[in-house]
Amino acid sequence: MNIFCNGKERQIAEGTVVSDLLSSLNLSPETVVVECNTMIVKPDEYSKFVLPEDAKLELIRFVGGG
Repeated sequence: MNIFCNGKERQIAEGTVVSDLLSSLNLSPETVVVECNTMIVKPDEYSKFVLPEDAKLELIRFVGGG
């Protein structure tokens, strides 16, 4: 099925949860805020939140520096 992640179309398997997507993108869940269809997904829901067809995701990464 299709989703849009940071404006780019991606193919994912039906039933994919946020944590699976982050893992496939080599992103640490502790450093990412996930917005799905304009709603923030809470980190404790990443392993339960099933991505819907045509979801519009924004992944925002925190980067440390000094």
